[in-house]
Amino acid sequence: MLGFVGGIICGIVLSWFIVTRQRTHYTRKAQHVATRAVELEDRVRQVDASAHEADQARKRFHSKLQQLAQMDQAQARTELIAATERECEDEIYQLRQDLRRTSEAELAAEGRRILLVAMQRIASQPMNDATATLVTLPCEAMKGRIIGREGRNIRTFEHATGTTLMIDETPDSVLISCFDPVRREVARIALDALLRDGRIHPASIEDEIAKANEQMNAGIIELGEGALRQLGLGTAHLDLVVLLGKLHYRLSNNQNTLTHSIEVAHFCALIAAEIGLDPVCAKRAGLFHDVGKAIEEHGESSHARAGATVLRRHNEDPRVVNAAAAHHNEVPAESAYAGLVMVADALSAARPGVRASSMDGFIQRVRSIEQIAKQQRGVSDAYAIQAGREIRVIVEPEQVSADEAGEIARRIRQQIEAELNYPGVIQITVIREQRFNETAV
Repeated sequence: MLGFVGGIICGIVLSWFIVTRQRTHYTRKAQHVATRAVELEDRVRQVDASAHEADQARKRFHSKLQQLAQMDQAQARTELIAATERECEDEIYQLRQDLRRTSEAELAAEGRRILLVAMQRIASQPMNDATATLVTLPCEAMKGRIIGREGRNIRTFEHATGTTLMIDETPDSVLISCFDPVRREVARIALDALLRDGRIHPASIEDEIAKANEQMNAGIIELGEGALRQLGLGTAHLDLVVLLGKLHYRLSNNQNTLTHSIEVAHFCALIAAEIGLDPVCAKRAGLFHDVGKAIEEHGESSHARAGATVLRRHNEDPRVVNAAAAHHNEVPAESAYAGLVMVADALSAARPGVRASSMDGFIQRVRSIEQIAKQQRGVSDAYAIQAGREIRVIVEPEQVSADEAGEIARRIRQQIEAELNYPGVIQITVIREQRFNETAV
């Protein structure tokens, strides 16, 4: 029992000794930390005092300089800059010229690179789609059945489709003529169905035309939605989808207008990605820029203005609306997307082979260009060269001054843009030359 009590006492004494020792140790640590804190505070005060003294010395120095120079700091800075400019005027001018030339060269090189990259990525075969207007007959006797008794069948067909059937002496064929390519295509589909069925009378004609209209409407919507899917643009208003589909049946110099619009959208997106613009907005602007061509009635508006009106009505992005309205410079461009569409439209139209034209159309266009130039006062002759892509106008120097020559070039450009339909661009060069000859004998 005594041994057990003794052990407990020994344990208590040992614990007390350990606690006391640790307390002494922590007390010393606390005293050391307190001492260090006091030293740090002293050093902070010394640093603050030194900074204050340095600030006062700097102020006294500036004040002394101002007293000696009789000017404040702003005046001294202005004088120093002016003196430096006077001393280095020639060097600064040369440096500015070098920088300007370098900048212009770099911008031109970057512009060429962007256009080349876009054209390389969008390279495709020339478009030569054409709407079929010639329907082949299984036999010559079908011509009489199409005309019908006293012409009732052909009158019913033409009235229902809004087209004209031209039945001449050409063997086994009928030509469908109409200014509207959609109506012409409906007439072709209906006539093909009637020829396959063999029963041609007013009732069957009306039934087949109704079916052809339904088929045409469904096909137009599918073409419009296919263009949106191809470009990854999601959805659009049904009216815009229909107008896009109708563009498939319109040609410009044998270039399919819907395919042209899709190509312009690709160009816009590629160039926009290169220069930091929104590719999606650029695609929509390129795709919808010619949508006005599918509107049957423009009124007094051009296709660009009519298309912009429809786009605005269906709440398209204002940048897209302005790009459609301004892509022929009819209204001012309000964003970079309008210029983007102009560039892409020109690239798509001017690529070699993309727009084919007949020989008669080419000759007529060249003659029209020359005739417009020859109508101007003071013009002695005009020559269209480079396949109609350039016209050189020779004026009489006695009748036309140098300023008037420039005005003649501008008038010719405006008249060509207003009256002619042509692919690409036409360069106009006005030549005014005076020669003085003397002969010494």
